[in-house]
Amino acid sequence: MLLETKNLSFSYDAAEIITGLDLQIRQGKITALVGANGSGKSTILKNLARILKPTGGTVMLEGQEMHNFNSKAIARKMAVLAQAPEAPSGLKVYDLVAYGRFPWQKGFGTLSAIDKQKITDALRLTNLTEFAERAVGSLSGGQRQRVWIAVALAQDSDIILLDEPTTFLDMAHQLEVMQLLEKLNQQQRKTIVMVLHDLNQAARFAHHIIAIKQGKIVSQGSAHDIMCADVLRDVFGVEADFFEDPRTGKPVCIPFGTCLK
Repeated sequence: MLLETKNLSFSYDAAEIITGLDLQIRQGKITALVGANGSGKSTILKNLARILKPTGGTVMLEGQEMHNFNSKAIARKMAVLAQAPEAPSGLKVYDLVAYGRFPWQKGFGTLSAIDKQKITDALRLTNLTEFAERAVGSLSGGQRQRVWIAVALAQDSDIILLDEPTTFLDMAHQLEVMQLLEKLNQQQRKTIVMVLHDLNQAARFAHHIIAIKQGKIVSQGSAHDIMCADVLRDVFGVEADFFEDPRTGKPVCIPFGTCLK
């Protein structure tokens, strides 16, 4: 298994957020973590990314315990896109994407020919070539999110972890970001793990969905496994109708009521 947790636990002070979690991430697939606010899904992602240190259990990367890798070795294997990241004021797109090459640089960090090619490729794949000399802050929200994805691409790691990549974006830019991630998975064979609020986005784009409640896995599987009345009632506290998208064949849910206790 490419990335997994074994009996993982995590606590903030005395509050236990994750308890005895066994989770597996499939190589070359898109995995979505879904759940209500406060369910622990972002905390799980941060433990996978080694942003947070587990209070119990372990995270395994390529069959080895994560703590056996140094920070640069981790960064060569795994890129992390946090929720709503901010770039330094005035920084140009090219220069921010170049930060992605840091794990591969030696000495004084001068960009090599390989570094420059990786940056160029990342800009091309995210349709940002024409914006290379623009200040990041001058771009729209969707364009800025593509810049951060380009940083992850320049990092040239096999795994990309994203925490709510469509938050604060309008409908068109949400779709743009999700289609870009799908393309990177299909064409670059990137393994993508993301926290999502929108269950319909997860159903459309993810190969594997993991439903989280109170730091535990309630259900997991394909969109058809997760998009059912029992799971939505248990995990999200909603009643919903379900339909099949005629374009994709994937299920779509339309909530019509709550059943919160």
